[in-house]
Amino acid sequence: MVRQISFMLLWVGFSFYAFLLAPANQPDTFELIQRLSTGDWAGINPLVVALFNLMGVWPLVYACVVLIDGQGQKLPAWPFVVGSFGVGAFLLLPYLALRQPQPTFTGEKSVLLKLVDARWLGVGLAIAAFGLLVYGWSRGDWSDFVQQWQTSRFIHVMSLDYCLLWLLFPALLGDDMTRRGIGDRRWIWLLMLIPVLGAAIYLVIRPPLPSKTAQPEAATV
Repeated sequence: MVRQISFMLLWVGFSFYAFLLAPANQPDTFELIQRLSTGDWAGINPLVVALFNLMGVWPLVYACVVLIDGQGQKLPAWPFVVGSFGVGAFLLLPYLALRQPQPTFTGEKSVLLKLVDARWLGVGLAIAAFGLLVYGWSRGDWSDFVQQWQTSRFIHVMSLDYCLLWLLFPALLGDDMTRRGIGDRRWIWLLMLIPVLGAAIYLVIRPPLPSKTAQPEAATV
């Protein structure tokens, strides 16, 4: 109960800050979003380009865990996953608040669950995350980004959303590792120190989920 209340309070606090306390939107915000969405990146700080695209990678990473986790939940997970592609943690936080611990998986894997459990998808997400991180860090203008972070609600809230998704992922990680019988977890937790990329690498190295499981036996990766 304390865990659920904490997630709900975090959701309320983040929403309150984002809509009432964050810097105001700039007049060109809609144009910026349109250009970022259509690949018209000329003249846009590469850090902003990388961040915007990483906010598309994060929901896919979460989908690979949440859709499996939701298999045994009373509430359907897919609406939260779909919504996270538009608003990120604003919809994933309510899922974390409402879900129950689910360390086992029962039943058959559907086509969708086979897709999100596929190692090749994790490889693709890891490559995308690595490329975007390198692009942003190597070519980005940090002083310009800080200035935009201080004056633009879009950049400000998107940055906080990115950090929140990074910090929240371990809340789902323990159950996912238990479902797969992963024993030695220390170095996997260390992977989580790398934003986005660490979570994507986990999707690559985690053992496949059996179609039916009882209590998983401890195993090492």
